[in-house]
Amino acid sequence: MRVAALYDVHGNLPALDAVLDEVEREGVDAIVSGGDVVWGPMPAECLERLRAANARFVRGNADRDVVWGSDPIDVFARERLSTEQREFVAGWPLSLELDVTPLGRVLFCHATPRADDDIVTRETPDEGVASALADAEADLVVVGHTHVQFDRHVPDAPRLVNAGSVGMPYEGDPAARWLLLGSAIEHRRTTYDAAAAVARIYASAMPQVERLVENALRGGVTADDAVRFFESQRKG
Repeated sequence: MRVAALYDVHGNLPALDAVLDEVEREGVDAIVSGGDVVWGPMPAECLERLRAANARFVRGNADRDVVWGSDPIDVFARERLSTEQREFVAGWPLSLELDVTPLGRVLFCHATPRADDDIVTRETPDEGVASALADAEADLVVVGHTHVQFDRHVPDAPRLVNAGSVGMPYEGDPAARWLLLGSAIEHRRTTYDAAAAVARIYASAMPQVERLVENALRGGVTADDAVRFFESQRKG
């Protein structure tokens, strides 16, 4: 079985389209959307692209915020979703599991198995990783949330892999990041016309649009920057 794990799209339709084109060429058996799809400039369009691709969905903290939150971006995105779309997003599970030969049991969740806004990075101490994965009965756990790809092997815990972000990568450049699972674990990087994407994103009139454009699509936040920030926010 081959699975494409697409996390943290954040309403960036051009990035998602580029990744889905590559996923189609790979001929995968399943697509897992790992959360934070509809917080961003083109929420309904991204949601429908993934539904058309028969993706399986896990809810992220930003999806939860769009359905129930009051931040200006939450309201902006919510108003661009139909009632049916909002109800669909609200019903997404917090995790799902697939058997991926030869990798074994793979648990997909947005942040960690215990919470959709928990923080684990490539620099989190081993004991923090083990604690976050203590209840995961899986061989591999795939997460996103912190927008930086990594692969962690911690004693007495499942292997932990971050798929990275399709639409808002904190990697110093705008290329979309995602994960391909099969006979091996492959971190993927898909380039696309980011300048054209920036123009479309500004045209959406999303509040605080500079947050997406400058930090991710113009490379303002590097992986090291993101790791330092998220570690400063981590509890425990």
